Amino acid sequence: MPRQVAAIRPLRREDEPLLFGLARMTFGDEAGWDDGRTRTVLETEQVFVAEIGRLPTGFVALEEAGEAVRIDELLVTPDHQAEDVGTQLLEWAEGYAISVGAARLEVVVEQENAPAQQFYRSRGFVPAAAELFELVLPRP
Repeated sequence: MPRQVAAIRPLRREDEPLLFGLARMTFGDEAGWDDGRTRTVLETEQVFVAEIGRLPTGFVALEEAGEAVRIDELLVTPDHQAEDVGTQLLEWAEGYAISVGAARLEVVVEQENAPAQQFYRSRGFVPAAAELFELVLPRP
């Protein structure tokens, strides 16, 4: 599918059911997923939602951690995964991290999640520790 340009905006209350559903679908019950984790993310982190045609298609949750901004969750609906929505959310996260003066953008990726590791590596992230990837950001 061709790239769809997404509008990215802050989380709205009406987005929450979709975000809960997307987290459940992605992480699943077999992993012991708990909606409380998603609730905490939505209440305590900076969350940005991607929209295509006024429909939410994914989100990124960002947590400031010292000199870094950490991507806690970056999820895209299955119908839009081939449309570069994930890349656009990642670019937004990078811009946000630079705007708050972070030195690095970090993400934890499980060893068995080879597609996610490849996604981040292809965008310049490098391994920094077990399951931790980082992108060094330009400083003003």
